[in-house]
Parts: sequence; C-alpha cells; structure tokens
Amino acid sequence: MRVFKFGGASVKDANGVRNVARVLQEVGYKDVFLVVSAMGKMTNAFEKLIQAYFYNTETFSVHVDKIRAYHYEIINDLFSVDHDAIINQVEGLFTEMTQFMIKNESRDYNFVYDQIVSYAELFSTKIVSAYLNDIGISNDWLDVRNCIATNSDFRDATVNWDRTKQYIRDYVNDENLQITQGFIGRDAHLNTTTLGREGSDYTAAIFAYCLNAADVTIWKDVDGVLNADPRHFEETTLLVRISYTEAIELAFYGASVIHPKTLQPLQKKDIPLYVKSFLNLQAKGTKVSKGEAISPEVPCFIVKNNQILLSISSLDFSFIVERNISEIFNLIHEQRMKVNLIQNSAISFSVCLEDKYENFDKLLVSLESRFKIDFHKGVALHTIRHFTAESIDRIEQTNKVLLKQLTQETVQIVIE
Repeated sequence: MRVFKFGGASVKDANGVRNVARVLQEVGYKDVFLVVSAMGKMTNAFEKLIQAYFYNTETFSVHVDKIRAYHYEIINDLFSVDHDAIINQVEGLFTEMTQFMIKNESRDYNFVYDQIVSYAELFSTKIVSAYLNDIGISNDWLDVRNCIATNSDFRDATVNWDRTKQYIRDYVNDENLQITQGFIGRDAHLNTTTLGREGSDYTAAIFAYCLNAADVTIWKDVDGVLNADPRHFEETTLLVRISYTEAIELAFYGASVIHPKTLQPLQKKDIPLYVKSFLNLQAKGTKVSKGEAISPEVPCFIVKNNQILLSISSLDFSFIVERNISEIFNLIHEQRMKVNLIQNSAISFSVCLEDKYENFDKLLVSLESRFKIDFHKGVALHTIRHFTAESIDRIEQTNKVLLKQLTQETVQIVIE
C-alpha cells in the first residue's frame, strides 16, 4: 500500500482535479490510498463563514452562496453531461451543514468550527471521487470520521491510536482505490474534530502507520522540500534528502512543507516520505527517511509572521525562578497559545508566542496583576537551521533585531 496526499493547491479548480487524475494515471494507482484536502482556499472561506455565523449574521448567506458557487463551478466544468448524482450529494452536504447551524445551541467557537469547516474536505473528496469514477478510475469514497478516533480537543484533537488502528482495519478496502479526507476525525460522542491547521499531511501519516504502508507521497506545487519559502526568499535550494530527525526539527520550527505531527508515526515504522511536484512528475523531489541528516547541507530559513514577543519581569525586581516560570506557562497553556521561542535571564523571561485563538488579551489580564509586562505585536520570527555568518547577516542587515538566540545548529531572530 502507498499513501498519496493531494493538498488544496492541487485541487483548486477543475484543471487541478484533472491533473490529479493525470498523476494517478502516469504513476499508477494500484494499491494506493488517497487523502485529499479542501479545494483551494476553501478552509479560509469556511472560517469566514463561521465568523459570520457568530458575529455578523447578515452576511452569513453571502458566504454560503460563495462556497456553493465555487464548488458548483468546478462540478459544471468537470462533468460535461449528466452530473445530477454529484450535485445531489454536494447539495445533501450543504443541507446537513445548514441544518446543523440552525439547530445548534452551542456557543463554543472551537466546537462549531470543527463541525462546519470539515465540510470543505467532504465537498472536495466527493467531487474528486465522482470525477475519477466518471473517467474510469474506479474508487470508493470513505468518510475519514469512521476511521480516525480522537479526543474532544476541538481544532487540535489528539488521535486515539488503538481505536484508530481498529477502525482503519475495519473500513479500508485494499482491493480498490479509496479516497478520503484529510484534517478531520471524530470523538467518542460522534462529534467531528479537526487535527490542527494543515493536518491533512498528518492524516496521510496516520493511515500509512496503521496500514503498514510502503511509503507516503505528498504532492505539492513545489519541487520538494526547499531550504526556504519562495514567498519570502528569491533564491531557494531543493533538499534532495533529509532525515526524519531533521524534518521534525524543521517542522517544529515552522517549516510549512510538512506538518509537525506527520513525521513521528512514519519514523516509528521507518516509512519513507516523499515530497514531489504534481506539476513536474519527472522531478525527483525530496525523500525523508532514516540516515543522512540533510543533503545538500545548506542553511534552511523558516519565517513565522504575526508573532508576539512577550517580556515578563517581577514587580519587585526579584529573580524569575522556577515557580514563576511554571505559573507563566500554566497561564499560556490555559489560553492555548503556542510558544516558539524562550529566553530568560535572572530578572526577566521572554517568549515569542503565536496567538492562533486570539486569546492574548486574556493572557495579559492574568499576567499584569502579578508581573511587569512588555510586548511587541506583529513581529516576525526567523529561524535558520545550519546557519552561517552570511545567513545571519542576510536577516539582520535590513531588519531591527528585538531578540536573538543561538544553539549549535540553530539561530532564532525576532525582528520588528
């Protein structure tokens, strides 16, 4: 069994879906299990829908209409003659979604988020599955919620591996190509959950682990894992081979090509991961496996924007000790904020935070009564793995440095 994952960029329009079919036809789809993300930027569109549902109800129907029109445009382009069957399936999902919103009484944003945003994946896979069947690539559509069991930490659910392994054994049919959704699962109360933003890679790794797959291939619109994001850096280098450990380090620091949770289940069973281009099938791409740390060995640049640099010191200028740090981290954990850098001295403690759930103001209220606080919003965190003096200069020459931290292999620089 091989596991293929196609992200949103690969199915952003009808030509993208056709290209997925071309990839399968050229590389083969026997013994393949297929994971497909939401189409294009639909996850963002669904997030706007949820915002309207909670805070701006008069625009709610506008967002629903945009989402419907986007998917129907792709359907009308893909299916030239009779497409009543797929229209009915997609419309049935729209009915499910709107009925939930009408009947829902919960004001838990994270719970509602997971119930609604998951439909983006369901729409996408229904359309791709129907198209592949229409052109002769026989496949079965699989509801991933029947396979991936999680806890109830909405928007960042933890996988129950024992149940998930059993469900995958029960539901996956290895005699035919199967297509399922990334990013989502289900808790013990039958509520839909999500595995964290960009979690489709993780979904592919979960299935690979449970199916003892030969390998996983993530198909992207870049040639493989690059040493820098081409959106931020003009010159980039393809990393031909990297180890699991190095890939985990890059993912931990925020490299966007591979989801941070993806590598661990693959490493446990020594399942290689390939990152390849769906635009250039002849390109070798990147292989992630056991062995050589990184080839070629070049500095790797990772940028995380929209960070908050928070500096904390005691009101009486006493030392910041273990008890204080424990208290601070408990408060950060309560507000579900992600810490990307830590630096402390005798009388101060600094952290670079990611405020995914917009809880920073609540954190400030908790901290200001006990500590002296200084913070900078909207800063950028630059991380360089395998840094050189020249690579550091490249960042520092044109930016104001607020904080800098070096270890043997890595430098992190917070800039204004």
